[in-house]
Amino acid sequence: MDTTRTLAGGGSLPEIKVTAEDRERLAGLASAAMDRMPDLAGYLSDELDRAQVVPIPVVRAGRTALGFVRMGSEVAFRDDTTGKVQAVSLVYPGEADIGRGRISVLTPVGAALLGLSKGQSIDWSTRTGTAKRLTVLDVREPAFA
Repeated sequence: MDTTRTLAGGGSLPEIKVTAEDRERLAGLASAAMDRMPDLAGYLSDELDRAQVVPIPVVRAGRTALGFVRMGSEVAFRDDTTGKVQAVSLVYPGEADIGRGRISVLTPVGAALLGLSKGQSIDWSTRTGTAKRLTVLDVREPAFA
């Protein structure tokens, strides 16, 4: 399977997953953000449209790690250009705090990470247009799961 995905829509896209609960809430968030940040909101909306929806009862059964990035997940990833490894939590905009490693899903890297699994890589663009490539190294379940 090709594990590359790009913001520009080029190349093959990996399969991504989202919980039904996250999909519903994130669809509303993307819609509300369309006037302020149309490119990012449109990208998030497109990702939600193509994601495989995983029902909540399946997610919580057995309390085992699902291995894909969802809201509240702790994600370790590597910047493949610099080799720098970061660990962050993917959160809603009001919970974001970069100093505590909490990145918003309404940032380019946050939206790009949503739904990816361990081992998958992504090509994405920063707000300034700089091309980046990240590889997901580990995904831990949200504390509330």
